[in-house]
Amino acid sequence: MGEARSPVLGEPTDPDVDLRVPAQRHELLRGQWPIIAAVSVGGGIGASARYGAALLWPTAAGSFPWTTFWVNVIGCGVIGVFMVVITDVWAAHRLVRPFFGTGVLGGFTTFSTYAVDIQRLFDDGRAGTGLAYLAATMLAALAAVWTTANLTRRVIEWRQS
Repeated sequence: MGEARSPVLGEPTDPDVDLRVPAQRHELLRGQWPIIAAVSVGGGIGASARYGAALLWPTAAGSFPWTTFWVNVIGCGVIGVFMVVITDVWAAHRLVRPFFGTGVLGGFTTFSTYAVDIQRLFDDGRAGTGLAYLAATMLAALAAVWTTANLTRRVIEWRQS
């Protein structure tokens, strides 16, 4: 039987830890604090960047939310590049993925605002715009991840040949 692994770190986990025992729960959490801190700091940076984008390019009420659309598409494109680089090229420190992937990019992209924008468009009687935004964001975000991941792999292959 294989050894249990942490889904976050890929490091062995202790199957003997009983989370109902406070001392054992504390032992498990102590190893997670650097990750929690990395995600928190990265999330603050990403959310600040998104807020800055919203201040620079505000969206008028009832109109297509272009700023949120482009923030999500660009963030997903960066995720595509980042994941290829840290899995295929660079043996990154264990806190890089939580800091940048989960924190910065998770704080920058905003699919909760995407959902709120759709609801607002529907509430304003702009169901067609809301449906277009719903579909366009989903398709563009997926296309951005797929395209940037594939282009990054091609650039890596080209540079290695």
